[in-house]
Amino acid sequence: MNLHRIAVVALGHIGLPVAAYYASLGHTVIGCDVDARVVDAINRGESPLHEEPELPALVADAVAAGRLRATTDTAAAVHASDVVIVVPPMLASPEGGRDYRAMDAAFLAVGDGLQPGSLVILETTVPAGDTRRRFLPLLEARSGLQHGRDFWLAFSPERVQSRTLLRDLRTYPRIVGALDAEGGQRAAEFYRESLDVEVRLLASAEAAELCKLAESIFRDVNIALANELAMYADELGIDFEEVRAAANSQPQSMVHVPGIGVGGHCIPVYPWFLIGDTEHGRLARAARRINDAMPAYAVDLLERHAGPLRDRPVLILGLGYRPGVRQAAHSPAIALSRLLRERGARPLVHDPLFSPEELRDWTAAEPADLAALPPLAGIILQTAHPEYRAIDWPSVPGQPMVLDGRRGLDAAAVRAAGLTYVAIGSGARERAR
Repeated sequence: MNLHRIAVVALGHIGLPVAAYYASLGHTVIGCDVDARVVDAINRGESPLHEEPELPALVADAVAAGRLRATTDTAAAVHASDVVIVVPPMLASPEGGRDYRAMDAAFLAVGDGLQPGSLVILETTVPAGDTRRRFLPLLEARSGLQHGRDFWLAFSPERVQSRTLLRDLRTYPRIVGALDAEGGQRAAEFYRESLDVEVRLLASAEAAELCKLAESIFRDVNIALANELAMYADELGIDFEEVRAAANSQPQSMVHVPGIGVGGHCIPVYPWFLIGDTEHGRLARAARRINDAMPAYAVDLLERHAGPLRDRPVLILGLGYRPGVRQAAHSPAIALSRLLRERGARPLVHDPLFSPEELRDWTAAEPADLAALPPLAGIILQTAHPEYRAIDWPSVPGQPMVLDGRRGLDAAAVRAAGLTYVAIGSGARERAR
């Protein structure tokens, strides 16, 4: 394997694991970030991120071996490198607004240090066409170098999830697209040398960009389909889980589990990169509308069973958008808290991975102590953290109605405590009338 000098620009939830992983393979890696606290922690051999199980050890070992260091001087790091991996956040609202400030600043800093012969790879998910139309001109104007002669620019989307990111890097095929044939071959060769996974070189950067959007939109549309079917099952008084299991016994069927909404940095955001750029985003737009409406559906369902919510406490279990993940971007818990306040309820929120201050800042709800709850009108499971399956239901005060928004609770245990249990698609909407 050819060893490279690699600059990784932006050391967030993606960038730091990527930097540490390449360093673990023997490459010399300089991580770049605008946050001096992140840089200082890494240079002490400490990982500022704790969600990836292997990451703290990878960082400590790589720093101790002299293969990983961090800096706030991106231009200097790029100047000292032959491969530059760019992974700043693409900031966007769930309604399609785009904020390019972090991305543009990163590419301008890369341009300041870019050297002849360098390979630059963008790994952040972006709208199709951005690599060529937006970021290439920034690099050429800032560096004074010419693409295809002095440097090469490619796009290769990260296809990873929090908590399994390092495993995913080692497992999933690598998708690569570039602005010309030589850049594509150089990027594909870099990944083939560095990662023990299949590398698929697509015909263009635009094809690779659309590939990543297609993955996210596929998931969003299929979740929306499950939610639509689950709401219809509620009207019919049918348990959709029984239907889903039966449908999925046919090999060509892959019906998802319905839920209380979709959160995270990816699925609520990336469909808008299609919707906002073309008329061919009608299905993606419909899916976004359905999934964004699920918190309101859940509150309606709760009120049907629990009665008017005004001046009554309702507990939201879970702020994180996935179990075991300490990230709350676009979490349905935020909408749940707002909707409950609009009904006059008193929302409480609990999540074992967040501090009380963080819970309050994200949701404007009152942080809850599970050991000292007031009499509750309802409980909504928003995140299926495994801790919530161990709740002592007979001790929960107030005889609350329990709405399982993720099919993550022990329904038999809830009912054995004399509490009403309802899940999205359990058929309970019709029976509540």
